[in-house]
This record gives sequence, C-alpha cells and structure tokens, in this order.
Amino acid sequence: MALLDAPSTPVSGVPVDPGYTELRKVKLGTVRAAFSPEVYRRSNTKALAWLAFDVAVYAVLLAAVYLAPSFWLQLLFGVLLGFAVAMLFVWAHDAAHGALFGFTKTAEVLGTIAMLPSINMYRLWIYGHNKAHHGFTSFTLIDWIWAPKSPEQYQAASRWSRFVYRVERSLPGCGVHYVLRVWWPAMVKFNPPADVRRRNHFTRSRLITLAYVVVASALAFLFAGGIGGVVVAVLVPWVVFTYFLAFAVYLHHTHPSLPFFDERDDWSASIGQVACATIVRTPKVFDTLTHAILIHTPHHVDTKIPFYRLHRAAADLQPVVGDHILEYQFHWSEVRRIFKTCQLYDYRDNTWHRFRDEPARIAAGIENA
Repeated sequence: MALLDAPSTPVSGVPVDPGYTELRKVKLGTVRAAFSPEVYRRSNTKALAWLAFDVAVYAVLLAAVYLAPSFWLQLLFGVLLGFAVAMLFVWAHDAAHGALFGFTKTAEVLGTIAMLPSINMYRLWIYGHNKAHHGFTSFTLIDWIWAPKSPEQYQAASRWSRFVYRVERSLPGCGVHYVLRVWWPAMVKFNPPADVRRRNHFTRSRLITLAYVVVASALAFLFAGGIGGVVVAVLVPWVVFTYFLAFAVYLHHTHPSLPFFDERDDWSASIGQVACATIVRTPKVFDTLTHAILIHTPHHVDTKIPFYRLHRAAADLQPVVGDHILEYQFHWSEVRRIFKTCQLYDYRDNTWHRFRDEPARIAAGIENA
C-alpha cells in the first residue's frame, strides 16, 4: 500500500483494499524472518536512559503544576503533564511485551511504576492487550478495541447507544472509547474467575494503582490547591493521556483501506498483524518523544522488538510485505477524513459507511426488497 495520496473528501460505501487476502496463506513466522538480528538487540542502557528522560519530563511538569501561581497556569501544565504520562505509558507498554528486559522482575517493577501516572493496571493491561488485541488483531469477536459497528448493529442499538457510539467515533470524543471499552470494563470492573485473578496477580496490581491514586491525590490536595490541585495534577493528565492513547490506537488500526473481521475463516495472523496495522509518519520530535508509537506494523508483527528499533524493523519488512503495509504521512486533513469515513463497517462486503448515509441506505434497501 505504501504512502497514500488519499482523496480529500469522504465517500460512503468505501471498499477496503482487497490485497490483504494474499496474506491468508502466509505464515506469520515467514514475515518475521524478514527482520534482521539487529532489531531484536536490546540495550538496557537505552531503555533505562529513556525511562529516566520520561520520568524527568514528568517530574518537571508536575513540579510546575504544584508551583504555578494561578489555576490557569496549573491547568496548562496539567495538560502538558498528560503528554508526559503518555510517554511513560508507551515505555511501560514495551516493558509489558518483554521488549525491553524480557519478562523479568525488572520489567515488572519498572513497567508497573511507569504505568501508574496513567492510572492503568500493569497486570490487567498485559492480560487484555497482549492476549486479545495482539493475538487476534481486528478480529472483532475477540479484539474489541475500536471494532466498528455494522450498519445493522447500529440501527438495532438504542438511541442512547447510538449517541455514545457516535461520540466515540468522532475526533473530539474518541477518548471516550478508551474509558468505556478498555479502562472501565477491562481493568476497573473486570472480574475473571478467582484462579485467573490469583495467577495473574490482578488484585496486587489494582491495589498498587489504588495506592498511587490515593497518595497522588492527597499530595495534590495538600500542596497544589485543594480540590483544584487534584483536578490539575491527577485528573487532567489522566484525561489528556486517555485521549492521546485512544487517538493513537484508532490510527493504528482504522483507515478506509483497512478491514475488520467478524468471521474467523476470513482472518489470519498474518492478515491481522500486517494488513490491519499502520505506519504513520510524523515529525521527528513527536516520533522520538512518543517512542515511535505510530510505527505500528513492525510492533504487531513481533512485539519483542523494542521501540528504539522499530524504524529499522519497518525498513526490513518493506521488501517482503511492503505492498500490504499501509503507510502514510500524518496530516490533520487526513485524520479528519478517516474519522468522517470510518464510522460504520459492512462486514459482508468489506466497505466503510458514514452515519449520514444510513437513512438513504435503509430506504434503498426497502425499495429493493
């Protein structure tokens, strides 16, 4: 698919690129063989240096929140603090995949600490993200993240459900998706059988996160201005982080050219990891600070690749499956086009549809019945 020159205006009934079907018989191991040994070479020095940098940025901005002379300056620094929280989270995400230190105690401890400001629970994140999302990317019966409703599902939903869904799939409201579909049901409320909880140390992870929230809120209340201090030092950064992550994951797997699946026979591991993920080129500063978060296809092909090797890994994939990788340059006009086009997905004919075209589609269906 390479770099796209996409049309500037959305159209309804947009068909996805059918080229993904060529990957059905390709083993994921065959794709991984394209990677050079270099992309798997871990550096403890690099990993720890980046963690130190992220922590330093977070600490400086948190101090600015505490010391700012007015609430509005506190609020500004609180928003910036949310981006620092996102930087720490991406680092923790790589640790959770074993990409930085393997699946070791070091990864567990440092990953848990780095994930705390996002109020996400390290062990529960691993359970849902590593198993469901990476195991069955874009197969919506298991990987529910950003799974689009079909036109029929949308019409059958209640008025309130349709309203919430429309908010989730809007550019300003996409952060709602992460709260309603991931954070609340898969972390806070998730209640698997007791043996699963014990084996994965879910209770411990929840208690550590709860302790962080209590301590961080108490300190903000005492030293950053009472309730307002809690809002700007804890709540605002969490909201900004939530939006950032929801937005990034949306771009990872949603585009008019990309398919979703609700039938297992239509999906394969190679399709999910190669043809259902993107590489979005961004300015170097953003790419560096966010640990190459939008260089996503090589990460899906093999999660053991550390973030600081993803650009090399992306280059390694090009000669082998480059024609099946969706890569484009980040522009806000393109982002708006994606949000306006990718609203409903017809799983039968693999086409994207817009909300505003639904009345006409329904009317046409009745006339042709």
